[in-house]
Amino acid sequence: MKTEQSVLIAFQLGKGTDHQGRFISEIWDFNSFWLEHDHKYIQWLFPIDAQTKFNRHAPVLTTDDRAAFFESEVLQQAQRKSLDLLLHFFGLQWQEGEIFPSAQLNIREHIWLKRGGHNHLRISRIIRSLALCGQHKLSYQFQQAVIKVAKEYGEVSEESMGYWFKAATDLDSNTE
Repeated sequence: MKTEQSVLIAFQLGKGTDHQGRFISEIWDFNSFWLEHDHKYIQWLFPIDAQTKFNRHAPVLTTDDRAAFFESEVLQQAQRKSLDLLLHFFGLQWQEGEIFPSAQLNIREHIWLKRGGHNHLRISRIIRSLALCGQHKLSYQFQQAVIKVAKEYGEVSEESMGYWFKAATDLDSNTE
């Protein structure tokens, strides 16, 4: 018997909307202003297994959702496209399969390089979501890149980097 597709999976596949009526393709078209100032999209692009106190309408990644991500190349590609969007926002880019700072990276425009802020929470969420959704290598690449870039170019606290380091290490046994 086939189970009904969750609203999260429908959203990720471009067949459904978030709680504000937006398709994933609309969020992928956000510019840097909206990526910084809209606080309700990140939970839809990078779902995790816990409810957020910042968006009561955000989906929680279920065991069935995780299984769907593990089994679907299309879902994994959608999450990779979402990561590409956020990499650009963070002043990062892909080069030969690795994540590096872009030529435009600077602490003034890329405020995640400063101490504190909601972007540090977003980074933790992205790392955890990628790992929970079976994209362990991608999660690790992103984690290592943001830690390295933060140390070299930023003023990010050791506490924030510690959260980034732990974001994918306390997953339950279903992720292996």
